[in-house]
Amino acid sequence: MKLSDAGVILLDCDHKTPEAVEVGRPYIGIPQMTSGRIDFSSARQISEDDFVTWNRKTKYQRNDVVLSRRTNPGVTAIDDTGTEFALGQNLVLLRANGKRVDPPFLRWLVRTPEWWEQIEKFMNVGAVFSSLRCRDVPSFELTIPPLPEQRAIAATLGALDDKIELNRKMNATLEAMARALFRDWFVDFGPTRTKMEARAPYLAPDLWSLFPDRLSDEDKPTGWEVSTIGDEVRVVGGSTPSTKEPDLWDGGINWATPKDLSNLVAPVLLETARTISAAGLAKISSGQLPVGSLLLSSRAPIGYLAIAEVPVSINQGFIGMICDRMISNVFAWLWTLENMEAILAKANGSTFQEISKGNFRSLPVVVPSAPVMHAFDAIAQPLYERIAKNERESRTLAQTRDLLLPQLMSGQILVQPDAKAG
Repeated sequence: MKLSDAGVILLDCDHKTPEAVEVGRPYIGIPQMTSGRIDFSSARQISEDDFVTWNRKTKYQRNDVVLSRRTNPGVTAIDDTGTEFALGQNLVLLRANGKRVDPPFLRWLVRTPEWWEQIEKFMNVGAVFSSLRCRDVPSFELTIPPLPEQRAIAATLGALDDKIELNRKMNATLEAMARALFRDWFVDFGPTRTKMEARAPYLAPDLWSLFPDRLSDEDKPTGWEVSTIGDEVRVVGGSTPSTKEPDLWDGGINWATPKDLSNLVAPVLLETARTISAAGLAKISSGQLPVGSLLLSSRAPIGYLAIAEVPVSINQGFIGMICDRMISNVFAWLWTLENMEAILAKANGSTFQEISKGNFRSLPVVVPSAPVMHAFDAIAQPLYERIAKNERESRTLAQTRDLLLPQLMSGQILVQPDAKAG
């Protein structure tokens, strides 16, 4: 059945880009469409007047689906946060009227293999990028189950997706907790400053006693050392085996590029898109980095960051940190986040910005006493471990959801419709 015959309409936005402001309403583009949902954290802001103008024709309603028609044609996302936003110029909305397509089911209809077959059929392949014509989308022909089955399918898949989203939000909270702890102890030197000002302690007595009661002339807690990150972790780079030699590839050894980190919703690397062989690994001087290594993309762009939960080799777009000295990988992760501006300031390059391993190694780091470091790790490591556990669970749930979707749609697996919803 054609989408137009099923009561699914397409709403197109204004094809202009409004001016960005510091504080305003979110303006959503393709980069904000991640894992099937809208991520507002990196959205540009536009003025209230522009928001009203851009929102006239494409005001998002619950269960609408945002569709990318360029760059990544066919990719879709939803929002269930209730946030009001304006739609970017390469995006459109799909909306079901409920007569033949139940609105909550629409988000799953546009993720089926049939959907992608229609995308391929109607795709306009251009020299710069491929695109979809708005007038073609309503002509997409898809198999549409009866409404009771739609509701059962949406409920089943939605439950899995909701758990994945819950894990994402939990991980954001856990990361915020870890960052706040690091900032207080090692950036603001909160416990030491509190002692200097004779204010009430805010940590348990056994922790409170570990912190110095004054700052040195270098404006750090007395007894702590100023070092460089290159002296505290092993900094390594990577490379790419020749793509002209097939025997170097597809051997089951994880090989990471910055793209592997680009879509992560948490700083946890569980797999890589490509693998290399033992012969390919022999071509990389840094070899295979152990589990727990910290990966920082060093160019195009700088700043993707993750801890490897699998042994991994890396390409030349990374700075790899092997944390087998005083500083733990979680400390290094949080230090890198706090010092991203300093890292970017050390970058240079005519074609694209890149930070060299030499410039990175020289960045200063304040190293606390061993007891404070151990106390920090005792708190922060479990926070990261919970993040990694949630990511593994979400990966399993996503695989289950994606496996179920075509089987539910084809009727290979039947879900009993809810009599109350039917």
